[in-house]
Amino acid sequence: MSQSRTSIATRHPRTAAAELVKQLVPPRQFRTATFDSYRPDPEFPSQEEAVSKMRQLRDAWAGKGRGLFKRVPKVKPGIYLDGGFGVGKTHLLAALWKSVAGRKYFGTFIEYTALVGALGYKEAIDALKGASLVAIDEFELDDPGDTMVMTRLLGELVASGTKIAATSNTPPNALGEGRFAARDFLREIQAISDRFEIMRIDGHDYRQRDLDGSAEVYTGAELDSIVAEEGGTIAVDEFQPLVEHLSSVHPSRYVDLVSGIEGAVLRDVRQLTDQNEALRFVALVDRLYDSQVRIWASGTPLDEVFSDDMLGGGYRKKYMRAVSRLNALTSGQF
Repeated sequence: MSQSRTSIATRHPRTAAAELVKQLVPPRQFRTATFDSYRPDPEFPSQEEAVSKMRQLRDAWAGKGRGLFKRVPKVKPGIYLDGGFGVGKTHLLAALWKSVAGRKYFGTFIEYTALVGALGYKEAIDALKGASLVAIDEFELDDPGDTMVMTRLLGELVASGTKIAATSNTPPNALGEGRFAARDFLREIQAISDRFEIMRIDGHDYRQRDLDGSAEVYTGAELDSIVAEEGGTIAVDEFQPLVEHLSSVHPSRYVDLVSGIEGAVLRDVRQLTDQNEALRFVALVDRLYDSQVRIWASGTPLDEVFSDDMLGGGYRKKYMRAVSRLNALTSGQF
């Protein structure tokens, strides 16, 4: 296999607005996902119930009735899948996306808020309006500003006939609890919650089933060997310059930071203590995970890259999801 070496920290993507919207599709590992290919765990009946509910909702959205007189049931314009990490929510969301006809979009919550930040609210609405379905993976409400933006965006899309499907690790009526107590913020959460049929999915994190819960660490010499011997396109970066570079690229363009990369070598990883740096790194991890990029790293184990204060704070779920994904990427099991 031929070799190619690059560096994430030397990439400066300037993605056009139209291309940002085109990138709103399921990650490549989920582009062939269907309801039939989802394998419910019999230990957790809620998984089978979620599949059944999503099929029914899809049919109702398409105007397909049930029973002798083919009556179309009245349903809400959205479905919200709540569950822990790695229980198959993204698979089901992608399966729903694939089974719905028309112009449609699929992205993470961070991608949609980043799209608004890159294009502006009006242009983002104009780009998404008229879609048959907007699928939002990892729905998050840990920032009041993002909450208001997404509330407005969802309201306008639903009013125009767009259906909404979302996943999250927290039930809608619990989002923001313990972090923001403002009455207006809680009211905004309730307004969003009312638009969704809520389904809970229980289960084990499949990314951790064969892992020991820690990320593998390599020595400098071992990384040198990997760089010399590994085939394909490998990005080689010092951790600190990479983290600093992320601040110069809009998160909506992180997908192009990792485009074409098959593996990433991170030298001298350190623990992150700055919240902004940590959140940008989470966004990069999401893009690496979506692209199934294998990671080799030296220094601080990547499952320890977020400080204890961060893991106990308001963005805990976001950081824990990133740790789960980092463990999978460093093990090659994704």
